[in-house]
Amino acid sequence: MKDKIYGKVPVYFLNFFKKESASGLILLSFAVLAMIIANSSYADTYFGFLDTYITIGYGQFSLSMSVLHWINDGLMTLFFLMVGMEIKREIAFGELKSRSKMILPVSAAIGGLVIPAIIYLIFNANEPTSAGWGVPMATDIAFALGILSFVGKKAPKGIVVFLTALAVVDDLGAILVIAIFYTSQIYWVALVIGLVILIALALANRFKVKAISIYIIGGILLWFFVLKSGIHPTFAGVLLGLVLPIGKNETEYQTSISHRFETKLLTWSSFVIMPIFAFANSGITIDFPNLSTLLLEPVSLGIVLGLVIGKQLGIFGVSFLLVKSKIATLPDQVSLKYVYGASVLGGIGFTMSLFIASLSFLDATVLSTAKMSIMIASLLSGILGAIVFKLIELSEDFQTQILQEKA
Repeated sequence: MKDKIYGKVPVYFLNFFKKESASGLILLSFAVLAMIIANSSYADTYFGFLDTYITIGYGQFSLSMSVLHWINDGLMTLFFLMVGMEIKREIAFGELKSRSKMILPVSAAIGGLVIPAIIYLIFNANEPTSAGWGVPMATDIAFALGILSFVGKKAPKGIVVFLTALAVVDDLGAILVIAIFYTSQIYWVALVIGLVILIALALANRFKVKAISIYIIGGILLWFFVLKSGIHPTFAGVLLGLVLPIGKNETEYQTSISHRFETKLLTWSSFVIMPIFAFANSGITIDFPNLSTLLLEPVSLGIVLGLVIGKQLGIFGVSFLLVKSKIATLPDQVSLKYVYGASVLGGIGFTMSLFIASLSFLDATVLSTAKMSIMIASLLSGILGAIVFKLIELSEDFQTQILQEKA
């Protein structure tokens, strides 16, 4: 059965799929643990630890941030480095390599970005919470692939590749939103220095510099100056991922610096960095007596409906129109019902949605409400997506049984 979902998938993609799908369960466990602690007698200890400031360096060359910010601004840069490398790999060798292959996942991803944002703004226009329109735009690939690996074992490999390519474009869109719309003030001197470092790294790639230390030191400096520029520092991770040497073909990729970085970081990203992020950002103090009222707040309605309904409308709606108009074609052995299942799973926002929410809302109550809404929407999308794929599997088994009886 597994051969159908894996097929002749390249080894690097198979490793990525296994790591990402497995990490979904770990993420969920840490998120639940954080919520339990945040609503227990240990809540003060939990929040106090996250608010503790840690200083690295000395004097003018020091950097002081809370534990939460070190996680979100520092540790998460490594996650975004993975995202940058995934984007580059997909463009070089994957589903985004050719125009014919990229039309469907790119267009579907754009639909899945725009429609949820519009739905959110419908409920939050002229509200103080209007800045959160970027929250329901993102898809959490770890959770989505995790659920697909459990309930879609008979699904064709094309839907896995489609969902992954879609999530990569989705991440790129979310990253651009963060960089452009969630930057309040730019310090140009630091930005120019960061740009010079980025150009130097790109030239190192161009002239085939193979010293990993150059890219590590350059990446740290790039992160520091992007942080000082006012742009969110995780953007430095994406940029570094895009300039790392990747090779001219899949054979060269196997020995490239990008592949070596990815091999080292994939396990850490999936099983250490992301669980720590989930634990630090999922601690929500739930106001149970007023829970129903909070869920009817504009920010809650915008996020829940944006992720659960908006993602379906955007991803499946665009895919349906492109396929029926013959502008794009479906991957091998993939039907529109599988695309619909993927569009439902696209409503699992979690990681990136939590990340954007932390940038959007300064008010602690609003942020807590937003996080709770993200989790509810992600849970609903996960359950609905699992049901859809199970129904598809049952339908295909029934059809196979009928054909066998007729034969």
